[in-house]
Amino acid sequence: MNPFDYERATDAAGAVTSVAARPGATFLAGGTNLVDHLKLGITSPELLVDISHLPLTTIEEEADGALVIGANVRNADLAAHPLVRSRHPVLSRALLSGASGQLRNLATTGGNLLQRTRCVYFQDVTTPCNKRVPGSGCSAIGGHTEQHAILGASEHCVAVHPSDMAVALAALDAEVLFLGPDGPGSVTVEELHRLPGDAPEQDTVLDPGHLITAIRIPAPAPGARSTYRKARERSSFAFALVSLAAETVVEDGVIARARLALGGVAHKPWRAHRAEEVLRGAPATTETFTAAAEAELDHARPLEGNAFKVPMARTMMIAALEELTGEDA
Repeated sequence: MNPFDYERATDAAGAVTSVAARPGATFLAGGTNLVDHLKLGITSPELLVDISHLPLTTIEEEADGALVIGANVRNADLAAHPLVRSRHPVLSRALLSGASGQLRNLATTGGNLLQRTRCVYFQDVTTPCNKRVPGSGCSAIGGHTEQHAILGASEHCVAVHPSDMAVALAALDAEVLFLGPDGPGSVTVEELHRLPGDAPEQDTVLDPGHLITAIRIPAPAPGARSTYRKARERSSFAFALVSLAAETVVEDGVIARARLALGGVAHKPWRAHRAEEVLRGAPATTETFTAAAEAELDHARPLEGNAFKVPMARTMMIAALEELTGEDA
Protein backbone atom coordinates (compact mmCIF):
# COMPACT_ATOMS: atom_id res chain seq x y z
CA MET A 1 0.00 0.00 0.00
CA ASN A 2 1.44 3.35 -1.04
CA PRO A 3 0.36 6.17 1.28
CA PHE A 4 -1.18 9.31 -0.19
CA ASP A 5 -2.88 12.45 1.04
CA TYR A 6 -6.57 13.04 0.40
CA GLU A 7 -8.41 16.34 0.01
CA ARG A 8 -12.09 16.84 -0.67
CA ALA A 9 -12.57 19.85 -2.94
CA THR A 10 -15.29 22.36 -2.12
CA ASP A 11 -15.01 24.36 -5.36
CA ALA A 12 -13.40 23.97 -8.76
CA ALA A 13 -10.89 26.79 -8.31
CA GLY A 14 -9.65 25.30 -5.04
CA ALA A 15 -9.27 21.87 -6.64
CA VAL A 16 -7.20 23.35 -9.47
CA THR A 17 -4.99 25.24 -7.02
CA SER A 18 -4.34 22.12 -4.95
CA VAL A 19 -3.37 19.91 -7.89
CA ALA A 20 -1.36 22.55 -9.74
CA ALA A 21 0.65 23.39 -6.63
CA ARG A 22 1.77 19.86 -5.85
CA PRO A 23 3.64 17.60 -8.28
CA GLY A 24 2.24 14.10 -8.08
CA ALA A 25 -1.29 15.27 -7.29
CA THR A 26 -4.30 14.22 -9.34
CA PHE A 27 -8.06 14.60 -9.43
CA LEU A 28 -10.42 11.84 -8.28
CA ALA A 29 -13.98 11.69 -9.63
CA GLY A 30 -15.79 8.38 -10.14
CA GLY A 31 -12.52 6.48 -9.77
CA THR A 32 -13.47 3.65 -12.12
CA ASN A 33 -10.11 3.92 -13.92
CA LEU A 34 -7.85 5.55 -11.33
CA VAL A 35 -8.63 3.10 -8.54
CA ASP A 36 -7.75 0.20 -10.83
CA HIS A 37 -4.41 1.84 -11.53
CA LEU A 38 -3.74 2.34 -7.84
CA LYS A 39 -4.36 -1.37 -7.27
CA LEU A 40 -2.18 -2.43 -10.19
CA GLY A 41 0.69 -0.16 -9.20
CA ILE A 42 0.52 1.80 -12.45
CA THR A 43 0.29 5.10 -10.60
CA SER A 44 1.08 6.29 -7.09
CA PRO A 45 -0.11 9.89 -6.64
CA GLU A 46 0.98 11.79 -3.56
CA LEU A 47 -2.33 13.62 -3.28
CA LEU A 48 -5.85 12.79 -4.44
CA VAL A 49 -8.16 15.78 -4.75
CA ASP A 50 -11.73 14.48 -4.68
CA ILE A 51 -13.91 16.48 -7.08
CA SER A 52 -16.85 14.06 -7.06
CA HIS A 53 -18.94 16.39 -4.86
CA LEU A 54 -18.52 19.50 -6.99
CA PRO A 55 -21.79 20.74 -8.52
CA LEU A 56 -20.80 19.86 -12.10
CA THR A 57 -23.81 17.63 -12.56
CA THR A 58 -26.25 19.45 -14.83
CA ILE A 59 -27.18 19.05 -18.49
CA GLU A 60 -28.32 22.41 -19.83
CA GLU A 61 -29.56 23.56 -23.21
CA GLU A 62 -28.21 26.84 -24.54
CA ALA A 63 -30.19 29.30 -26.65
CA ASP A 64 -28.68 27.96 -29.87
CA GLY A 65 -29.63 24.37 -29.02
CA ALA A 66 -26.19 23.29 -27.82
CA LEU A 67 -25.99 21.01 -24.79
CA VAL A 68 -23.58 21.75 -21.95
CA ILE A 69 -22.87 18.64 -19.88
CA GLY A 70 -21.24 18.96 -16.47
CA ALA A 71 -18.06 16.95 -15.99
CA ASN A 72 -19.56 15.05 -13.04
CA VAL A 73 -22.66 13.90 -14.91
CA ARG A 74 -22.73 10.12 -14.60
CA ASN A 75 -22.55 8.11 -17.79
CA ALA A 76 -25.87 6.40 -17.01
CA ASP A 77 -27.64 9.75 -16.59
CA LEU A 78 -26.11 11.14 -19.77
CA ALA A 79 -27.13 8.11 -21.84
CA ALA A 80 -30.71 8.31 -20.55
CA HIS A 81 -31.22 12.07 -20.87
CA PRO A 82 -34.16 12.83 -23.21
CA LEU A 83 -32.31 15.52 -25.19
CA VAL A 84 -29.29 13.27 -25.70
CA ARG A 85 -31.44 10.35 -26.81
CA SER A 86 -33.50 12.43 -29.22
CA ARG A 87 -30.81 14.71 -30.68
CA HIS A 88 -27.62 12.68 -30.36
CA PRO A 89 -28.49 8.96 -30.36
CA VAL A 90 -24.89 8.23 -31.36
CA LEU A 91 -23.77 9.42 -27.93
CA SER A 92 -26.42 7.51 -26.01
CA ARG A 93 -25.62 4.30 -27.91
CA ALA A 94 -21.89 4.74 -27.39
CA LEU A 95 -22.34 5.14 -23.64
CA LEU A 96 -24.63 2.13 -23.37
CA SER A 97 -22.13 -0.03 -25.24
CA GLY A 98 -19.21 1.09 -23.12
CA ALA A 99 -19.54 -0.62 -19.76
CA SER A 100 -21.78 -2.41 -17.30
CA GLY A 101 -24.69 -0.63 -15.67
CA GLN A 102 -22.79 -0.54 -12.38
CA LEU A 103 -19.85 1.28 -13.96
CA ARG A 104 -22.09 3.70 -15.86
CA ASN A 105 -23.75 4.63 -12.58
CA LEU A 106 -20.38 5.68 -11.16
CA ALA A 107 -18.25 6.85 -14.12
CA THR A 108 -18.31 10.56 -14.93
CA THR A 109 -18.26 12.44 -18.23
CA GLY A 110 -14.92 14.10 -17.53
CA GLY A 111 -13.36 10.92 -16.22
CA ASN A 112 -14.52 8.93 -19.21
CA LEU A 113 -12.60 11.26 -21.51
CA LEU A 114 -9.46 10.98 -19.40
CA GLN A 115 -9.37 7.21 -18.96
CA ARG A 116 -6.11 5.62 -20.02
CA THR A 117 -5.43 2.77 -22.41
CA ARG A 118 -6.33 -0.80 -21.54
CA CYS A 119 -3.23 -2.14 -23.34
CA VAL A 120 -2.27 -5.33 -21.50
CA TYR A 121 1.37 -4.26 -21.40
CA PHE A 122 0.53 -0.86 -19.94
CA GLN A 123 -1.43 -2.59 -17.19
CA ASP A 124 1.30 -5.16 -16.46
CA VAL A 125 3.99 -3.40 -14.42
CA THR A 126 6.41 -6.28 -15.02
CA THR A 127 6.71 -5.39 -18.72
CA PRO A 128 8.38 -2.40 -20.41
CA CYS A 129 5.95 0.31 -21.51
CA ASN A 130 6.82 3.77 -22.77
CA LYS A 131 3.43 5.10 -21.74
CA ARG A 132 3.93 3.96 -18.16
CA VAL A 133 7.72 4.43 -17.92
CA PRO A 134 9.02 6.72 -20.70
CA GLY A 135 12.04 5.31 -22.49
CA SER A 136 11.58 1.73 -21.28
CA GLY A 137 10.32 0.38 -24.61
CA CYS A 138 7.03 -0.88 -26.06
CA SER A 139 6.32 -4.52 -25.31
CA ALA A 140 3.31 -4.56 -27.63
CA ILE A 141 5.50 -4.15 -30.71
CA GLY A 142 6.36 -7.74 -31.54
CA GLY A 143 3.92 -8.95 -28.90
CA HIS A 144 0.19 -9.60 -28.74
CA THR A 145 -1.32 -6.86 -30.90
CA GLU A 146 -4.92 -7.85 -31.60
CA GLN A 147 -6.26 -4.88 -29.64
CA HIS A 148 -3.74 -2.34 -30.90
CA ALA A 149 -3.57 0.58 -33.33
CA ILE A 150 -3.68 0.55 -37.11
CA LEU A 151 -3.68 4.35 -37.52
CA GLY A 152 -1.48 7.08 -36.08
CA ALA A 153 0.84 4.82 -34.07
CA SER A 154 4.57 5.34 -33.60
CA GLU A 155 7.65 3.25 -32.86
CA HIS A 156 7.18 4.23 -29.22
CA CYS A 157 3.55 3.18 -28.69
CA VAL A 158 0.79 1.28 -30.50
CA ALA A 159 -1.87 1.45 -27.77
CA VAL A 160 -5.44 2.57 -28.45
CA HIS A 161 -7.78 4.86 -26.54
CA PRO A 162 -10.55 2.86 -24.83
CA SER A 163 -13.45 5.32 -24.58
CA ASP A 164 -16.65 4.79 -26.60
CA MET A 165 -18.08 8.10 -25.43
CA ALA A 166 -15.06 10.03 -26.68
CA VAL A 167 -15.47 8.58 -30.18
CA ALA A 168 -19.07 9.82 -30.33
CA LEU A 169 -18.12 13.24 -28.97
CA ALA A 170 -15.33 13.57 -31.54
CA ALA A 171 -17.82 12.92 -34.34
CA LEU A 172 -20.18 15.51 -32.85
CA ASP A 173 -17.55 18.28 -32.84
CA ALA A 174 -17.90 18.49 -29.06
CA GLU A 175 -15.82 20.95 -27.05
CA VAL A 176 -14.12 20.37 -23.69
CA LEU A 177 -14.36 23.24 -21.21
CA PHE A 178 -11.72 23.31 -18.50
CA LEU A 179 -10.38 25.43 -15.67
CA GLY A 180 -6.66 25.87 -15.16
CA PRO A 181 -4.37 27.96 -12.96
CA ASP A 182 -4.60 30.77 -15.54
CA GLY A 183 -8.38 30.62 -15.82
CA PRO A 184 -10.93 28.90 -18.07
CA GLY A 185 -10.17 27.47 -21.49
CA SER A 186 -11.50 25.10 -24.10
CA VAL A 187 -10.35 22.54 -26.66
CA THR A 188 -12.25 20.29 -29.03
CA VAL A 189 -12.54 16.62 -28.14
CA GLU A 190 -10.67 15.83 -31.35
CA GLU A 191 -7.76 18.03 -30.24
CA LEU A 192 -7.88 16.91 -26.59
CA HIS A 193 -6.19 13.55 -27.09
CA ARG A 194 -2.70 13.17 -28.55
CA LEU A 195 -1.16 10.70 -30.94
CA PRO A 196 1.80 8.97 -29.28
CA GLY A 197 4.71 10.37 -31.29
CA ASP A 198 7.80 10.23 -29.09
CA ALA A 199 5.90 11.10 -25.88
CA PRO A 200 3.15 8.46 -25.46
CA GLU A 201 3.01 9.09 -21.72
CA GLN A 202 1.13 12.33 -22.50
CA ASP A 203 -2.45 11.26 -23.17
CA THR A 204 -3.93 14.75 -23.66
CA VAL A 205 -2.94 18.36 -24.28
CA LEU A 206 -4.09 19.36 -20.78
CA ASP A 207 -1.41 20.29 -18.27
CA PRO A 208 -1.45 19.06 -14.64
CA GLY A 209 -3.95 21.08 -12.68
CA HIS A 210 -6.33 21.57 -15.61
CA LEU A 211 -9.77 20.41 -14.53
CA ILE A 212 -12.44 19.50 -17.07
CA THR A 213 -15.64 21.26 -16.00
CA ALA A 214 -18.04 20.54 -18.87
CA ILE A 215 -18.54 19.27 -22.40
CA ARG A 216 -20.39 21.35 -24.99
CA ILE A 217 -22.11 19.64 -27.93
CA PRO A 218 -23.31 21.88 -30.78
CA ALA A 219 -26.92 21.55 -31.85
CA PRO A 220 -27.43 18.97 -34.60
CA ALA A 221 -27.97 20.17 -38.15
CA PRO A 222 -31.55 19.91 -39.46
CA GLY A 223 -32.18 16.41 -40.74
CA ALA A 224 -29.11 14.91 -39.06
CA ARG A 225 -29.14 11.18 -38.29
CA SER A 226 -26.53 9.43 -36.20
CA THR A 227 -25.55 5.97 -35.02
CA TYR A 228 -22.82 4.07 -33.19
CA ARG A 229 -21.49 0.65 -34.09
CA LYS A 230 -19.01 -1.48 -32.18
CA ALA A 231 -17.24 -4.76 -32.88
CA ARG A 232 -15.84 -6.57 -29.84
CA GLU A 233 -14.79 -10.01 -28.70
CA ARG A 234 -17.93 -10.56 -26.65
CA SER A 235 -21.35 -8.97 -26.77
CA SER A 236 -21.15 -6.97 -23.55
CA PHE A 237 -18.70 -5.04 -21.38
CA ALA A 238 -15.75 -5.37 -23.78
CA PHE A 239 -13.56 -2.70 -25.33
CA ALA A 240 -13.84 -2.09 -29.04
CA LEU A 241 -11.80 -3.92 -31.61
CA VAL A 242 -13.26 -1.31 -33.97
CA SER A 243 -16.06 1.16 -33.36
CA LEU A 244 -17.65 3.92 -35.42
CA ALA A 245 -19.62 7.04 -34.62
CA ALA A 246 -21.35 8.54 -37.64
CA GLU A 247 -23.70 11.43 -38.31
CA THR A 248 -25.02 12.38 -41.76
CA VAL A 249 -27.37 14.83 -43.42
CA VAL A 250 -28.76 13.77 -46.81
CA GLU A 251 -30.62 16.17 -49.12
CA ASP A 252 -32.21 14.89 -52.33
CA GLY A 253 -30.02 11.81 -52.33
CA VAL A 254 -26.80 13.79 -51.87
CA ILE A 255 -24.70 13.79 -48.70
CA ALA A 256 -24.76 17.38 -47.48
CA ARG A 257 -22.85 16.66 -44.29
CA ALA A 258 -20.94 13.73 -42.82
CA ARG A 259 -19.01 13.36 -39.59
CA LEU A 260 -17.25 10.09 -38.76
CA ALA A 261 -14.95 8.95 -35.98
CA LEU A 262 -13.38 5.55 -35.42
CA GLY A 263 -12.54 3.91 -32.10
CA GLY A 264 -10.26 1.00 -31.26
CA VAL A 265 -7.87 1.90 -34.09
CA ALA A 266 -5.64 4.69 -32.73
CA HIS A 267 -4.13 6.32 -29.67
CA LYS A 268 -7.06 8.76 -29.75
CA PRO A 269 -10.58 8.83 -31.21
CA TRP A 270 -9.79 8.93 -34.93
CA ARG A 271 -11.76 11.54 -36.84
CA ALA A 272 -12.11 10.22 -40.40
CA HIS A 273 -11.55 13.48 -42.28
CA ARG A 274 -10.46 11.80 -45.52
CA ALA A 275 -13.67 9.78 -45.62
CA GLU A 276 -15.76 12.85 -44.81
CA GLU A 277 -14.19 14.74 -47.70
CA VAL A 278 -15.15 11.98 -50.14
CA LEU A 279 -18.71 11.87 -48.80
CA ARG A 280 -19.55 15.58 -48.84
CA GLY A 281 -21.52 16.48 -51.93
CA ALA A 282 -21.49 12.92 -53.26
CA PRO A 283 -24.49 10.69 -53.95
CA ALA A 284 -25.56 8.53 -51.02
CA THR A 285 -24.65 5.20 -52.62
CA THR A 286 -22.71 2.14 -51.59
CA GLU A 287 -20.09 3.03 -54.16
CA THR A 288 -19.55 6.40 -52.48
CA PHE A 289 -19.40 4.81 -49.04
CA THR A 290 -16.85 2.26 -50.24
CA ALA A 291 -14.68 4.98 -51.76
CA ALA A 292 -14.84 6.97 -48.52
CA ALA A 293 -13.82 3.98 -46.41
CA GLU A 294 -10.96 3.17 -48.75
CA ALA A 295 -9.73 6.76 -48.68
CA GLU A 296 -9.49 6.64 -44.89
CA LEU A 297 -8.08 3.15 -44.51
CA ASP A 298 -5.47 3.40 -47.25
CA HIS A 299 -3.41 5.10 -44.55
CA ALA A 300 -3.75 2.21 -42.08
CA ARG A 301 -0.58 0.48 -40.97
CA PRO A 302 -1.72 -2.72 -39.23
CA LEU A 303 0.55 -4.86 -37.11
CA GLU A 304 1.09 -8.55 -37.61
CA GLY A 305 -1.74 -9.51 -35.28
CA ASN A 306 -4.43 -6.97 -36.15
CA ALA A 307 -4.66 -6.71 -39.94
CA PHE A 308 -8.27 -7.89 -39.61
CA LYS A 309 -9.16 -4.43 -38.27
CA VAL A 310 -8.83 -2.88 -41.72
CA PRO A 311 -11.61 -4.88 -43.44
CA MET A 312 -13.62 -4.75 -40.21
CA ALA A 313 -13.48 -0.96 -40.17
CA ARG A 314 -14.26 -0.78 -43.90
CA THR A 315 -17.33 -3.00 -43.55
CA MET A 316 -18.51 -1.10 -40.50
CA MET A 317 -18.24 2.29 -42.21
CA ILE A 318 -20.16 1.12 -45.28
CA ALA A 319 -22.89 -0.57 -43.22
CA ALA A 320 -23.36 2.42 -40.90
CA LEU A 321 -23.61 4.85 -43.80
CA GLU A 322 -26.13 2.60 -45.55
CA GLU A 323 -28.14 2.51 -42.32
CA LEU A 324 -28.17 6.29 -41.97
CA THR A 325 -28.94 7.13 -45.58
CA GLY A 326 -31.30 4.32 -46.59
CA GLU A 327 -34.94 4.88 -47.41
CA ASP A 328 -35.99 3.47 -44.03
CA ALA A 329 -33.56 5.66 -42.09
